[in-house]
Amino acid sequence: MNIISFPERTEWPNLLARPIQSTQQIEAAVAPILAQVRAGGDVALSELAKKFDQIDLSVEQLHVSANELDAAEAQLSDELKAAIRQAYQNIRLFHEKQKQPVEKIETMPGVTCWRKSVGIEKVGLYIPGGTAPLFSTVLMLGIPAQLAGCREIVLCTPSNHPAIYFAARLVGVTNVFRIGGAQAIAAMAYGTESVPQVYKIFGPGNQYVTAAKMLVAKEGIAIDMPAGPSEVAIYADDSAIPAFVAADLLSQAEHGADSQVLLVSTSKKLISSVNLTLTTQLGRLPRQAMAAKALENSKMILVETQADAIDLLNAYAAEHLILSIDNAEAVAEQIINAGSIFLGNYTPESAGDYASGTNHTLPTNGFARAYSGVSLDSFVKKITVQHITPGGLQNVGPVVEAMAEAESLDAHKRAVSLRLASLAEANPA
Repeated sequence: MNIISFPERTEWPNLLARPIQSTQQIEAAVAPILAQVRAGGDVALSELAKKFDQIDLSVEQLHVSANELDAAEAQLSDELKAAIRQAYQNIRLFHEKQKQPVEKIETMPGVTCWRKSVGIEKVGLYIPGGTAPLFSTVLMLGIPAQLAGCREIVLCTPSNHPAIYFAARLVGVTNVFRIGGAQAIAAMAYGTESVPQVYKIFGPGNQYVTAAKMLVAKEGIAIDMPAGPSEVAIYADDSAIPAFVAADLLSQAEHGADSQVLLVSTSKKLISSVNLTLTTQLGRLPRQAMAAKALENSKMILVETQADAIDLLNAYAAEHLILSIDNAEAVAEQIINAGSIFLGNYTPESAGDYASGTNHTLPTNGFARAYSGVSLDSFVKKITVQHITPGGLQNVGPVVEAMAEAESLDAHKRAVSLRLASLAEANPA
C-alpha cells in the first residue's frame, strides 16, 4: 500500500479518488445485450449463456425447479445450515424493527393525514456467480423483501451453489433462474416468456451488470443504488491491534482487483505495524494475487489530528468505515458520510457482511454522500392518505382558495369553492 504523510487538504480530492472506470465502453458493450433480450426473450437468454458462459442452456433449463431448490438442503453440512439460519434470524430481527406503525396526524381540526407502507409488488434480486457464491446476499436482499410483503421475488444467478438455493427458500423467493450477467438484468427489467418483469432490481455484480442496471434505470426501471467496487476505510489509533486492522483491509481487498482500501491514522507507529503484518497476512491468502492488485490502488494516510481524520473520512464517504479507536462511538456521531460504521477492535466488517444483522448492500464509490444502504424501506413505497370532514374543509378550504387564486389556477380554487358553497346551502347560518 502507498503511504502518504500529512497531505495538504488541497491534495485530498486526488488522493481519495477511486480507481477510474471507463463506463462508455462498457455501456456500448451492454446496450446490444439488453436489446437482444428485449427482442428475443428466452431464446436470447439461451444464446447469450452459450456466448458468454460457454453453457448449453435450453429455454426449459432457465428456470430452477422446486425439486432442485428442495434438494439443495441435503447438499449442505449441518454446520453451514445452522449458520445460515442464525444469520437469517439476526438479519430478520434487525430489519423487522424498521417497520413503522401508521400514525394519523390531524393537521387542523377535521383534516387528517397519514402515510402507509406498501411492499413493491415485484422485485428482482441478482446474485453474481464467480469464485464466491454470495448466498449471504440472498439473505440481505430477500429478508427485507419478505418482510415488506413483496408479492413476487425473482432471483437470477448463474451460480448453482446449493447454499444460494437454500437461502432462496428461506427468504421466500418465488422464482429462481439460471441467468447471469447483463442479460439477467435485461430479463428482469423487460420480462421474457419465463422471467416475470419486475419493478425494482437489487444486487451486486461486475461492471457489465452495473452498467446494465444503470441503463435500465434510464428507461424507468428502479434499481437499489449506483454501485462500484467494494471498499473499506479504517481509522485506527494506538489502541488498535495491527493484526486486526490488516485483516480488515485484506477482507475487502480480496473482493477483487478493483477494490480499494484506505487506512487513516494519527500514529506513524500504527501505520508501520499494520504495513508489516499486512505483508505477512497477504502471503497466506488463497486470493493473494487479487488482493495484492487491490492494494496497489490503496493508501495509508498519516494525518496530524483526529479532526483531520474525521474530515478526510467524511470527504471519502466509504462504503464500510471501521473506527478502531479509543473514542469510537463519539467519533461515529461526527461521521456524516458512510454506508455502514463498525466500532472498536472487535467489530470486524466481516460480521456486517454475514450475520450481525445490518445489511451489507451499501453505497460505494462515494455515493454514501447521498445514498443509504439497502433496508426495509428499499422494498416499500410510502403512500400518503388524507381524509377531510365537512368541518375540516371549512377550516382548510379558504387557505386552498387563497393559494390557488394567487397561482392563477382557477379550477383548483373552484374544486374547493363548489364544496364550500354546497355546505353553506345545506347549513345556512
